[in-house]
Amino acid sequence: MAVKKNNSNNKKSQSKIKRRVSKGRAYIVTSYNNTIVTLTDTEGAALAASSAGVVGFKGARARTPYAASRVAEDAVVRASKYGLSEVDVFISGPGMGRQMAVKSLRNAGLKILSLSDTTPIPHNGCRPKKQPRT
Repeated sequence: MAVKKNNSNNKKSQSKIKRRVSKGRAYIVTSYNNTIVTLTDTEGAALAASSAGVVGFKGARARTPYAASRVAEDAVVRASKYGLSEVDVFISGPGMGRQMAVKSLRNAGLKILSLSDTTPIPHNGCRPKKQPRT
């Protein structure tokens, strides 16, 4: 005889936790080919992220300052449901869209508390290749 189990007790209803974050961090990574903006809370948990490919830029247009501004605006729109209003900005990389991404964050309504450049700079470089024996 088949016993029918009641599956309603096994299912746990997981309600989505609505987080309200007023202060966070913005990480802007600009390379020669792309710009990536990630908005996080103060602990580092990502709230929203966007890149030039997500916004619709491909190829050579993805590295332009205009693309960087659109990426920053898109990231702010995605993070607006969390109530983010103040950010500390960390910029990394040598790309062209550095200043435009910061300006777009400010124009989108975020208050910039601090701005720091975290681009890695080699202090002494790599060890040189050894001299060949003659």
